[in-house]
Amino acid sequence: MTPEDKLSALGLSLPKPRQAVGTYVGCVRTGNLLFTAGQGVDEYHGKLGRELTVEEGYLAARQSMLNLLATVKQEIGELSKVKRVVKILGFVNSTTEFTAQPQVMNGASDLLVELFGEKGRHGRSAVGMAQLPNNTAVEIEMILEIEEDRG
Repeated sequence: MTPEDKLSALGLSLPKPRQAVGTYVGCVRTGNLLFTAGQGVDEYHGKLGRELTVEEGYLAARQSMLNLLATVKQEIGELSKVKRVVKILGFVNSTTEFTAQPQVMNGASDLLVELFGEKGRHGRSAVGMAQLPNNTAVEIEMILEIEEDRG
């Protein structure tokens, strides 16, 4: 099964890729590495530990990863060209008392492993932030190793 088939089997689909809202691009390819810009979410707003629960944060991280994967697919054509998820960096909009950023980021990490298996296992940082753009709950960026073009 392709990653797209696995998404469908999970009852998920990739959204339309989000447009950059500043002077940057959604991703940059150098050699066989792809670096994405950060992706927030439109569905979840507020601080973890105040307006949002860990469970809602988990879903926000999952949605952020779907947004990232839509950008990746737009860039490389099909997700089966991903050779390895190298690292994700997750920013969690949270109160100073909130310490469950890793549990929130599992929403993104679990999805990557479900879609890519062992090559979806990755290095990760999960950090709390005082604020994120548009009060989004989560923002994630990612580094991927992708197949070299054979053309």
